[in-house]
Amino acid sequence: MKSIRLLLRFLTVGGLVLLLLIPLMMIRGVVHERQAYRGQAVARVAQNSAGAQTFIGPMRVVPWTDTRRVEYTDDKGAVQHRIERTRGQFLQMPRTLVVEGDMQPRALKVGLYRVGVYEWHGKLRAAFEPALPAVPANVEREYGTPYLAFGMSDVRGLVGMPVLRADGRPLQLLAGTGALAKRFSGMHAPLPAIAGERVAGNEVAMDFVLKGTQSLAVAPLADDNRIHLASAWPHPRFEGYSPRSQLRSDGFTADWEISSLASNVQAQLQDGREIADGDAGRAYESAVPRVDTVGVSLVDPVDIYTKADRASKYGLLFVVLTFVGFALFELIKRLPIHPLQYLLVGLALAIFFLLLLSLSEHIAFLPAYLLAAGACIGLQFVYLSGVLRSRLRAAGFAAMLTALYGVLYGLLVSEDNALLMGSLLLFGILAAIMWITRKVDWYELGASLR
Repeated sequence: MKSIRLLLRFLTVGGLVLLLLIPLMMIRGVVHERQAYRGQAVARVAQNSAGAQTFIGPMRVVPWTDTRRVEYTDDKGAVQHRIERTRGQFLQMPRTLVVEGDMQPRALKVGLYRVGVYEWHGKLRAAFEPALPAVPANVEREYGTPYLAFGMSDVRGLVGMPVLRADGRPLQLLAGTGALAKRFSGMHAPLPAIAGERVAGNEVAMDFVLKGTQSLAVAPLADDNRIHLASAWPHPRFEGYSPRSQLRSDGFTADWEISSLASNVQAQLQDGREIADGDAGRAYESAVPRVDTVGVSLVDPVDIYTKADRASKYGLLFVVLTFVGFALFELIKRLPIHPLQYLLVGLALAIFFLLLLSLSEHIAFLPAYLLAAGACIGLQFVYLSGVLRSRLRAAGFAAMLTALYGVLYGLLVSEDNALLMGSLLLFGILAAIMWITRKVDWYELGASLR
């Protein structure tokens, strides 16, 4: 019976730990809810201004009409002739493409949330092959008006009128992407009519300003691509192909050199395929909807919600370790602690994570962490001074909590080594408990329980 009493005491403590999972899960739910609110703030900025931008271009679109004389035999066996006409267009990608520009970032505040936006002052230079594809035998081909097409995910981000030149002559830009409208939005510029077998617009240059939210991507669609991006944002995240980059405290520069041998963009954009009007819809609908790009995202260097969520995952560990300390103190020092007192201490540990979240929305994460930890440690010290009937004993538990909060902060700021540090922490705590209790006579402790 005495051993059963000891077992019941530990089962009671374990039940309290499970009970405290409820407030801990509720706090994690609050963290996820605030993350969702931040996502809504980003969506609101994108809706009112311009969203994440993907830039594709230039592409040269050449409409054509083929006429052929077809011989056939009618119902009476007589040889007849008829004229068949087919209309369509083909795409031409640049031979070389150079894209460069500076992303000028700033942070918009929407309520409690800060959203990174930018203005990209871009420049591009592209060179096309002047020759047209060979015409099939027994076909007369007439060309329509060719044009240059530029795709972008959100045309509302254009600031002013881009300056476009082809072969040194200015071109007028119009809304829409013509035959590519089923793939993406953007703009196009008509080129001079085709003379002979050569098409105009072989040397293209454009200066433009494009606004966006958080991220910018560029499609390397030429045979030889050179892309250079720079910004004063100190915390970029590169996406797609890895660039040669330089990261500084005042910004970054990134350079990509990509050939068509290393990318699938031209195939994704139906490069080199003549598409008849009757097949155009099916061809574009069956094409890969996503185009390979290189890009950069302006990352928030202090993502308080990710850190708060990671911190809350250790809440159960805090409760377990504190309760284990209480149980050992209660058994070894023969000082009974009521289950309600266990519960109040556990709730004080759980409230730390809610304080951390709410404070970090208004001040920097480190001061918020120090304030939340200091408040909870002070509360525990005052309460445990009465529960344990000694300020010295309460100070010992406060010191243990201080060490735990210090280790937790180390886990939060060292994401790459979090698993290693957490494993060493658990091993060290288990080793300490085993060392302290190595000479405890558990049967005698069970007999001493009232």
